Amino acid sequence: MPVVLTSAQTRFLRGQAHDLKALLQIGGKGVTPAFIAELDGVLEHHELIKVKVAGEDREARDAMIAELVEQTGSALVQRIGHTAVLYRPSKERRQIVLPRA
Repeated sequence: MPVVLTSAQTRFLRGQAHDLKALLQIGGKGVTPAFIAELDGVLEHHELIKVKVAGEDREARDAMIAELVEQTGSALVQRIGHTAVLYRPSKERRQIVLPRA
């Protein structure tokens, strides 16, 4: 189930993600089951991550990002150029406390 964020929560997460470095990068093979498995583990551990998406054109990158969000049940916080910021609360140990409204 995808995460639904309010505008205030999105703003908060964008601020938190500002100083983060991209932890994963999608290459020429695109979105593979192995990449999704890795992304799931990283999201569970970090909750908020940046992913670099290498695609030929904007539509291809948008499609890859949409597929990542759908398959991981995460929320797209922000997308700038080739970089997407994804958020999914951890099941085991939550580190990020979102504002209520």
